[in-house]
Amino acid sequence: MTPHAGSTTSAPARRVTPRWWPAWLILGLTALGIVYVLVLRDEPSYQHRNMATMGILIVTTVALLLWTMFFSRLRWKTRWLAFVGVVATLALTMALFEIHGVDGDLVPILKFRWRHIAPVAVESSASLQLAGPDQTMPAAAFLWPQFLGPFRNSTLPDGPKLARDWNAQPPLKLWRQPIGAAWSGFAVVGNRAVTLEQRGNEEWVACYELLTGRRLWNHDDAAHFHSPIAGDGPQTTPTIVGDKVVTLGGTGILNCLDLATGKAVWSKNILADNQSRVGTWGVAGSPLVLGGSVIVNPGGTNGHSLVAYRLDGGARLWSGGDDEASYSSPCTATLCGVAQVLIFDEHALFGHDQATGRVLWKYPWDSTHEHIAQPIVLDGDRVLISSGYGVGSHLVQVQRDTAGRFSAKPLWKTRKLKSKFNNMVTRGGFVYGLDDGTLACVDLATGALKWREGRYGHGQFILVQGLLLITAENGELVLVDPVPDGRRELAKFPALSGKTWNPPALAGDLLLVRNDEEAACYRLQVAR
Repeated sequence: MTPHAGSTTSAPARRVTPRWWPAWLILGLTALGIVYVLVLRDEPSYQHRNMATMGILIVTTVALLLWTMFFSRLRWKTRWLAFVGVVATLALTMALFEIHGVDGDLVPILKFRWRHIAPVAVESSASLQLAGPDQTMPAAAFLWPQFLGPFRNSTLPDGPKLARDWNAQPPLKLWRQPIGAAWSGFAVVGNRAVTLEQRGNEEWVACYELLTGRRLWNHDDAAHFHSPIAGDGPQTTPTIVGDKVVTLGGTGILNCLDLATGKAVWSKNILADNQSRVGTWGVAGSPLVLGGSVIVNPGGTNGHSLVAYRLDGGARLWSGGDDEASYSSPCTATLCGVAQVLIFDEHALFGHDQATGRVLWKYPWDSTHEHIAQPIVLDGDRVLISSGYGVGSHLVQVQRDTAGRFSAKPLWKTRKLKSKFNNMVTRGGFVYGLDDGTLACVDLATGALKWREGRYGHGQFILVQGLLLITAENGELVLVDPVPDGRRELAKFPALSGKTWNPPALAGDLLLVRNDEEAACYRLQVAR
């Protein structure tokens, strides 16, 4: 039937098709960006790569949401469903998980909010006797009195000769149990092992019986350092000297306690006392006890960056320096015939006179990122320093002219060894460290890289009788024979679970390890 002249008909509505090409363009640019960051670009560290990659993924997510809502031409029902789905996923993730800090490469660690750390049974005293009399050392042999051991350098040249085959002679667990949060290590003298912990809003100094893990006493202060990235609690290791233990908490509380009872001898806040402030990652310099003085690094101007207090009574002895604190600890050195205290502060490595605190010399350093690793004092008035985030290592020559003026100059520089907070060790003219989490060997004479292999994360070392004990970031204990012709991994053992940044302690044949959730003591088998 022919329609009447002049009549009108409505054309069917034209269906709008989605505009997909912007989404594909966003995803393509994302892929190119990630390939550039991970493969093509010379990123100085895993931290830079991970931060750049996370930035790209965040921008990609936002761009895709904007495309979906305003430029996709999808049905509005579909757009809102996509938007609500993304928001709901983020909300559910936040409800189920919490960020439990980051690993050493700045990757967030997610854990269930309702997680519970199951108690771990402590071995009975009867089971301890199974080690046999040939494995038992007198209490006097149990000595690890301060941060990084007796010599404050993670090295025990006269320590036990460890068995190399852990399949035939595995480490024997004496105890393993939960512990309060902290990145502190243990200090050990005799049968007493002391560490720092965060227990709620209280900061504890806790003393444990070495052989059983039984808590003997605790001293608590109303203090709480917390950072969403760094985590909870103090980060220093106690120092035991004579009948006293000296500790420094995450907010600057310096305690001198009676080792037998935990009762306070004296206490003060070094930040308030020196008009300083808590750093981004808290107070992290373990106290150095030198003769009758306690040396700490509150940081700050007006001659207060390094301070000495009397061990007997806590009165101020001296102070010196005008730099903000970083996260390294003071250590001793004799350079050019002069006894000194070295401190790796925010802008430089400083050498202070031990008697007066006066700054004798400094070696400037990149202040963009934190300085954590300990300087290594070498013969010939040399000091090796290193930091992560792509910076690397320098071997520094300290000199003194005829007028008594000090100076420091680099002998070599390398980016092949970037120690973030691993404390490096030296053996036979070579230095071994974790280069951005991978074990590396560098020639001390030239700075040349000998090899780099074996990823252990950002863990810690003890060099004992020429063997390298590594506590890896994932909680594994690894035994390595450090030689310059290649990595020789001898044995591996699961000592802890989870992120482990804390420095270990080796007292005789007993190894104490801990992280922010648990601690354990293992008897290492000795070679017969």
